Amino acid sequence: MRIEQWMKNMFVFLPLFFDRHLLEWSYWQPSLVAFFAFNFAASSIYCFNDIYDVEADRLHPKKCKRPIASGAISVAQGYVITALCWMISAGLLLMDIFALDNCTYLWMIILSYVVMNLAYSTKLKQIPILDVFIIAIGFVLRVFAGGVNAHIYISTWIVLMTFLLALFLAFAKRRDDVVEWEATGTTRRKGIDRYNTAFMNQALTIVATLTMVCYIMYTISDSVIARVGSEYLYLTSIFVLAGIIRYLQITIVDIRSGSPTKILLKDRFILLCIAGWLIAFAIILYV
Repeated sequence: MRIEQWMKNMFVFLPLFFDRHLLEWSYWQPSLVAFFAFNFAASSIYCFNDIYDVEADRLHPKKCKRPIASGAISVAQGYVITALCWMISAGLLLMDIFALDNCTYLWMIILSYVVMNLAYSTKLKQIPILDVFIIAIGFVLRVFAGGVNAHIYISTWIVLMTFLLALFLAFAKRRDDVVEWEATGTTRRKGIDRYNTAFMNQALTIVATLTMVCYIMYTISDSVIARVGSEYLYLTSIFVLAGIIRYLQITIVDIRSGSPTKILLKDRFILLCIAGWLIAFAIILYV
């Protein structure tokens, strides 16, 4: 189920943070439903992916330790867990519609996510460039899930920045696969031969630059300044820039970008950047 990957679904709460509803329970309730519904939907995809890729995973130095690939859980049990995760997600969606009387399009967003990722697991991840774009779109769907269910307006800025940041992390993760392929001459992912480190470095540079420019434009936008009521948003750019450059260092110099979740949870420099950004932004928005 990869519980540690549920951190990705924290993007559901971004609309609450940016729209100044972080301290209001009436907004938290539908957002928590969206968060857990997304969690179990994502876990169902992880389980299915491990079943579908079981033979390839058994040949991988790290993925061979996954429950199904290692034999700790049988394929049949994997299907049962997949079904249970989807049933829990569906149950939460039904509760959202009936118990909370919150008839939204959340179920359509999560269903779209599931269908897209089923296609990704079976075929689309073998198509270069499209594979990383699908990962980025998944994060945008998370933001929409949180905003739509809590009836919060989703701005163009949050969509653009979420997509670009997720695309940057996806390219960094894929670069790790490319480095392994170039070093060993073998690959367990079809289509990886359409990438090389030079291309990945260029792609990372382009996306990192676009992300930073987009964020700075957001902080100095007249409409954003008027809505937030502060001209000091641009000061938070230093944390974003430092975090992106540090991640580039981890990706290109250290060559250990295979798990973005672990990096974001364990790298102290990046954790300090995230904490600094959150504190600075929260002070501007809420204090």
